[in-house]
Amino acid sequence: MRKTKYIYDPLTLAYHKVERTWRHRLRDTSLVLLASVLLGIVFYFVLESVLDSPKEKELKRELNEVLLTYEQLEDRIDELSLVMGDMEQRDDEVYRVVFESEPLADELRLSSIGGAAERYEAIRGLSNAALLERTARKVDELTKRIAVQSESLDELAKMATNKEALMNALPAIRPVKVKAGVRFSSGFGYRVHPIFKVRKMHAGVDFTAKKGTPIYATADGVIISNDVYGGRGFGKHLTISHGFGYHTLYAHMDRVVKRRGQRVKRGDLIGYVGNTGQSTAPHLHYEVIRNGKRVNPINYFFNELTPAEYDALVKAAASSNQSFD
Repeated sequence: MRKTKYIYDPLTLAYHKVERTWRHRLRDTSLVLLASVLLGIVFYFVLESVLDSPKEKELKRELNEVLLTYEQLEDRIDELSLVMGDMEQRDDEVYRVVFESEPLADELRLSSIGGAAERYEAIRGLSNAALLERTARKVDELTKRIAVQSESLDELAKMATNKEALMNALPAIRPVKVKAGVRFSSGFGYRVHPIFKVRKMHAGVDFTAKKGTPIYATADGVIISNDVYGGRGFGKHLTISHGFGYHTLYAHMDRVVKRRGQRVKRGDLIGYVGNTGQSTAPHLHYEVIRNGKRVNPINYFFNELTPAEYDALVKAAASSNQSFD
C-alpha cells in the first residue's frame, strides 16, 4: 500500500495531504533513470580502465606472440652470424692462403648499408623500438656480410678455375741447377754492399757459379721490358712476367738467349751466369716481385727441395754475409 504524504502548513497550523500528479511522478522517474544512466557510465569507464575487453585481450596476445617471434628471430640471426663468421675465417685463413690472395678487409665486410639510418629513424617512433631496431641492424649487417662473402666466393671460384695457370705462374724452382761450383751465397735482407761497404737492402738472393752456367726460368711467363724492375747496376738482365702479380728478375748475366715478347715455360733456358754491371764475381742475382713488391725468393723454392734441403737453405739465407752486388 502506497504511503500517503503530508506537509505541515505553518499558517493554518495544520497538515495537508500532498497530492501527487502525473508530472511529479514523471519527474521522479526521469531523475531515477538519469541517475542510473550516469552511474552506469561511470561504472563502464571504471571497469574499462581496469579490465581488458575481449578485443584488447586478443590484441595483447597477438603482440606477445609477435615479440616472442622477434626474440626467436634475433637468436636465429645470432646463430647465422656465427656461421657467417666461420665462413669468413675459412675464406681468409684457408681459401685465400691456398690461392695466395690477400684477405678481405674487415671494413669491407662490416661497412653499413646505404639508407639504413632512415629506416632506423622510422622504427624509433614505434612501440618496442629497441627490439625492432636491434633486430633490423643485425639483419642489415648480416645482409651486407652475405653479399660480400658471395662476391668473395665468386672470386675464389675464378681462382680455382685458374689454379693450374696459377701454379705454373709461381716461381717454384731455383734459377740455377745444383751442381759442383754452384752455391747459394747471399740471402734476402740487409747485407754489406761489396762496393760501397755499407749495409744496404739486398732485394733478392745470389747464387755464385762459374761464368756460362745456364740460367732457367722459374715459372711460365713472357719476357718483358726491364724498365720497371731493372737498373743499370744489374748489367745484362732479364725480367719475366708470370701473371697473377708475379715477376722474376735475373741480373748480371753474361748472355741472354730470350728476347722481349717471347713466352717461356718453367725450366726453359733464358741465359747464362756472368759478371756484368755492379758485380764483384760471377754470380746470378735473382729477385721475385709480387704485386710490385720484392719478396724473399726462398719462400717459393718448394718444387725441388726436400724438407732438409729447404731448412739448410733457410739457414744459409739468414746469415748476415756480404752480397756480390
